[in-house]
Amino acid sequence: AGARKVIISAPASGADATIVYGVNHDTLRQSHQIISSASCTTNCLAPVAQVLHRELGIENGLMTTIHAYTNDQNLIDVYHTDPYRARSATQSMIPSKTGAAEAVGLVLPELAGKLTGMAVRVPVINVSLVDLTVTLKRETTVDEVNALLKEASQHSKVLGYNALPLVSHDFNHNPLSSIFDAQPTQK
Repeated sequence: AGARKVIISAPASGADATIVYGVNHDTLRQSHQIISSASCTTNCLAPVAQVLHRELGIENGLMTTIHAYTNDQNLIDVYHTDPYRARSATQSMIPSKTGAAEAVGLVLPELAGKLTGMAVRVPVINVSLVDLTVTLKRETTVDEVNALLKEASQHSKVLGYNALPLVSHDFNHNPLSSIFDAQPTQK
């Protein structure tokens, strides 16, 4: 009785594999019984981190996700043992924890322990943003970084590239898990 295989649409300790489609889906094996598809933030971060690490080498990095509020947040201020969790998701920017940076290490083992991060939940209902700052192993330029990610996006089913002045609302209903925005790239 019971399921022979389980796919968890969130990070999960004890999973046989953490899979981000387009990044490490080729490591999925028939023998895996419990599979985690990681988090939406990990699915956004991993494709970009993979390209940067493969082409330029990531020594370390910090990510901050500016994250749409989720269904486990309160819509109005209420009592909660965690003061942050007590606050209204529709009226507040709320600092929060994220395991996305660590989960990238499960998806890309060569990055294990190299990334850290935090989240800020914001009062929008859809579309989140990941800001990634990395120390690279070799010198590069803004133009090279943008060109590498543009090229990678042309061969990916999950990574997109944007050079237009768009905002979060413009990405509603976009099926890609990660869209690299070239305009904010800095050295």
